[in-house]
Amino acid sequence: MNTLKILIVEDEERMRKVIKKYLEAENYEVKEAKDGKEAIEIFNENEFDFILLDIMMPNIDGWTVCREIRKTSSVPIIMLSARGEEYDKLFGFELGVDDYMVKPFSPKELIARIKAILNRVNNFNNKVENTNDTLICIKNLKINTLSNEVYLDDNEIKLTPKEYDLLVFLCENKDITFSREQLLDRVWGYDFYGDLRTVDTHIKQLREKLCKKNKFIHTIWGKGYKLKAGD
Repeated sequence: MNTLKILIVEDEERMRKVIKKYLEAENYEVKEAKDGKEAIEIFNENEFDFILLDIMMPNIDGWTVCREIRKTSSVPIIMLSARGEEYDKLFGFELGVDDYMVKPFSPKELIARIKAILNRVNNFNNKVENTNDTLICIKNLKINTLSNEVYLDDNEIKLTPKEYDLLVFLCENKDITFSREQLLDRVWGYDFYGDLRTVDTHIKQLREKLCKKNKFIHTIWGKGYKLKAGD
């Protein structure tokens, strides 16, 4: 089994060293970046399995780094920040982060979250590899679950990893209504530490990217959301 590579992007040296110590104890290969500019340079020269990304950094902040990474990669990202406001968390999820941890936090909890996300990614990839149904077609929407590509009217649309997971889940369970609690559990996992607003934010982003004229995802008032296969 190949050693997993993790990039720590954190301007506080002491914090980087503590996180690195715990990661190396789990046999992860670790690289460090002290600011956003260095992080982008290192990311462009290497392949990583996971990224830990601070928000408030000199030169280039974590939000900008996240945007740059998401242009080309779906690598899992946990955002690290001393800012615990709901707005910051939701903004991070809109950019495509997989989890958000507020400082100070337990390094052991960080390791647990990393492992939980990696397990979900591996389980999802195994599910895709073990099925022959690699193409989902609903109306003018097509999803290739082998390449993780989504097309609307034969035009590719770019989704964040979690937007993609949510869309595939709804498509695979079309015409079934799910509450926000059920979606949070089924798509994000029971061990996810976010709240119900996370689901609303991702539904909103999906609707915008699928265009208003293509009303795939319907709100069932008082119950939740569902993807309708018919008109």
